Amino acid sequence: MLLTKESKVRILENFYGLDYIFFGKPIKQVSVCCPAFVAEYVSIKGALLSTLVEMYKLIGHKPAAISQKVTKKMLQETSKKSAIKARENSKKLVKTTKGLKDIRTSVQEALTKNKKKRLNIDKLTEAKIKEKAFSLAVDNMLVARALRESKNVSKLNKWDGRIIEDAYKVLRESLVESAIDILENGV
Repeated sequence: MLLTKESKVRILENFYGLDYIFFGKPIKQVSVCCPAFVAEYVSIKGALLSTLVEMYKLIGHKPAAISQKVTKKMLQETSKKSAIKARENSKKLVKTTKGLKDIRTSVQEALTKNKKKRLNIDKLTEAKIKEKAFSLAVDNMLVARALRESKNVSKLNKWDGRIIEDAYKVLRESLVESAIDILENGV
């Protein structure tokens, strides 16, 4: 199944939108000490979006028709708005009972794995909150919207859907880690 023009536009919006979620601006405007951080981020972002394309095909992604010509400026503006909305939704979700429980569990797992190391619990908790918030924002922008715009969402419950979802989660986690590396190693 081929993607519609509208689905391709959504992928491009997501390409730009991911940068706005993490950095508030395009990655090319972010100052980083080492270009390898950016190369890794862009590579993972491409792999994540390739997985999203497969998800779109599987679930019959069908966003509203676009009648006007799409420009790069329009894409970037739409991407920025989507990222802002995704971050707002993420902040709300992190504060829910389930969000707080997930963070608590994540902190406990990190403490258990690193019993021999002396960890700063405040810094660890802050890092886990940041990871959770970014993950939720990415999911909100990429997946939640795709599910709303699709007609065969139940296909994600099938074998191939679960494989795509698992690949998505692994790549999303790697992308979040890569973005945090960039944020922490900025110039």
